Amino acid sequence: VQLQASGGGLVQAGDSLRLSCAASGRTFTNYYMGWFRQAPGKEREFVAAISWNGYITTYGNSVKGRFTISRGYGMNTMYLQMNSLKPEDTAVYYCATAPTGRRTVEVASYDYWGQGTQVTVSS
Repeated sequence: VQLQASGGGLVQAGDSLRLSCAASGRTFTNYYMGWFRQAPGKEREFVAAISWNGYITTYGNSVKGRFTISRGYGMNTMYLQMNSLKPEDTAVYYCATAPTGRRTVEVASYDYWGQGTQVTVSS
C-alpha cells in the first residue's frame, strides 16, 4: 500500500491551498482516509477524516469551517481544501488510511501513511 500526498507549498495568511492524496496497492472500500499534520516540536495532530463513501466527515476543532475534506471518484484519492490559512497551520501534512470502526481522530487508528507534504503559511 502506498499513499502519496502532494500540493503543499508556501503561501501567505488568508490564502488557499488544495492538498491531494493518491492511494494505491489495495481496494479502500470500508476504509476511512484522514489528514494529520505535525509542526516542529509538536505532536501529530488530527485534521480531518472521511468515510470510504464520502458520506461522513470529521474535522479537528482548529480547522472547522476553513478546511474541507473530500474523496475523488473511485475512492482512492482524497483532497483537503484549505481556505483562510493561518501561520499556525504551518506543518507537514500527512494522509493516512484506517479501517472503518476505529476512532478516526487517533493516530494509532491508521495503518498506512504517506510521506507528508510541507505547508508553510507566512504572516
